[in-house]
Amino acid sequence: MFYEDLTEYTYSADDAFTDPQSGFYALWYRPAYTRLNVGWLQQGEPYPTGDVPAGFVEKLAAVQRVQWMNVCLGVHECDLCPDEGPEGNGELRIPGAPSIAYAAPFLITHYVTAHGYRPPAEFVAAVLAVDLDAWAAARWPEVPFPWVPQEGVEWLLE
Repeated sequence: MFYEDLTEYTYSADDAFTDPQSGFYALWYRPAYTRLNVGWLQQGEPYPTGDVPAGFVEKLAAVQRVQWMNVCLGVHECDLCPDEGPEGNGELRIPGAPSIAYAAPFLITHYVTAHGYRPPAEFVAAVLAVDLDAWAAARWPEVPFPWVPQEGVEWLLE
């Protein structure tokens, strides 16, 4: 599935978080922020390559360990790999400038490390700015993302 970097995310009207520890708790809502695509790569479509700052990959991978967004039952395999590539089935949300969140596929870390993908500078800066300690400490029903609205949230609590 290919989307050009920094175009508006339109795949799903809602955002849904799943608790990575239980896999059963979830919340979903219609976001009030604008979501911008980052890292939706596909074979045959060009993408920027190059170095990323020190610590970026480690921080991005750490975010992936604590945030499960829009997890699907099916999986998407990396079609950039010549053989069988890794699979992903979810997304990330990274807060950016006020009212902007970046929407990235779960395979983004693989794209950076295995295929040399260089995300937009504003996404890199936003990832590096994540307060990982606060996000990792979030326990259900808190989620590792600061912009969940106070109203209009639906919960699945077992």
